[in-house]
Amino acid sequence: MKLPSTAFLFLASTCSTLAFQPSSSFLGRNTYKTTHTRNPSPTALSMVTTGPLKCRPIGIGSASPKTVITNVDLESVVETSDEWIRTRTGISERRVLLHPKGDYDAEKDGPFESIKTLASDAAGKALKMSGLSPDDIDLVLVATSSPDDMFGDATSVAASLGCQNAVAFDLTAACSGFLFGAVTAGQFLTNDGNSYKNAIVVGADALSRWIDWDDRNSCILFGDGAGAIVLSATEDDSNAGILGSSAHSNGLGYKELNCGYAGVARQVATPGEGTTLSSGSYNRLAMNGKEVYKFATREVPKVITEALEAANMQVEQVDWLLLHQANIRIMETVASRLGIPMEKVITNLSSYGNTSAGSIPLALDEAVRSGQVKEGDVIACAGFGAGLSWGAAIMRWGGKSSSI
Repeated sequence: MKLPSTAFLFLASTCSTLAFQPSSSFLGRNTYKTTHTRNPSPTALSMVTTGPLKCRPIGIGSASPKTVITNVDLESVVETSDEWIRTRTGISERRVLLHPKGDYDAEKDGPFESIKTLASDAAGKALKMSGLSPDDIDLVLVATSSPDDMFGDATSVAASLGCQNAVAFDLTAACSGFLFGAVTAGQFLTNDGNSYKNAIVVGADALSRWIDWDDRNSCILFGDGAGAIVLSATEDDSNAGILGSSAHSNGLGYKELNCGYAGVARQVATPGEGTTLSSGSYNRLAMNGKEVYKFATREVPKVITEALEAANMQVEQVDWLLLHQANIRIMETVASRLGIPMEKVITNLSSYGNTSAGSIPLALDEAVRSGQVKEGDVIACAGFGAGLSWGAAIMRWGGKSSSI
């Protein structure tokens, strides 16, 4: 497969326990294999890789809440400062969803901002850029860990777009959701004998709902947002848009980043002494920032290298490095270890904070619409997060650039 001289490194964070094989690299091993191990030992590193997938990205869109909370605003909430947050994270502000006021009238004022509205808005913009109609879409995949409906938002998003011919489902993989979702959709579009031709993949999250706003170590990091991409099937590998990928997970690192079930006791008056059930709720997001930082800066350069190998490419061919927008220091360290200058790193972290599954497509949308990313550019993406999971994908942009 002949590749262009320029390449785009698309880096997505992986924040979940999606069913990839466990790896011991989180435990400190520095060596890794480039083969897929089906039944590894608990201390063996394994991974799942893909070569070129016969699809290309032709549309991109994003959406974020209207409400902005700046670092200066947070000085009134917790003991912190704008300078402290900016120098340690690279974040200046974040967008957040609000709780509707009691007198809000949806019929008069329109739908209240939510994950569904953000996801639908982002997907609609991506669909418009692609030039396709809603009837052309065969698959709508929404990657989110904070849906409005516990049973999933994908069907509602598909309905809002008018995608009457599409099957729709959700994928839960936290910060890695969009990357895993794009590769999953790519598999649907690549498999011979199926009828899938076009897919919309959305990454959307509202972690402002789940963080502890009294914890200055976590509330400064997260924001809400959504991004979406349209993938279209191609005839062969020569026009492939997902050139290679690699993914890992290790549940032994679960304790470092999670948002676990809590529940409240609920007594049900069954015969006898009754039955104590659990009424659903979740704890606040818990993160060991120091360990996640060490994990990300150690594993992300490796997984990008694996994805490049799967694509039969070298790092010198990369035009852009797009990391999950978590922390500017992580981006700087990963770029340095790969030998990629910061001028090639796509970031909008300063304006949005960590938007979990929305992070990658939101940053990519701005880069494409500004003309920074152009048709034919190849981006390397990789990421890290809850689970623990991490992965990378090499993507060649197939749509038009500049404002659309």
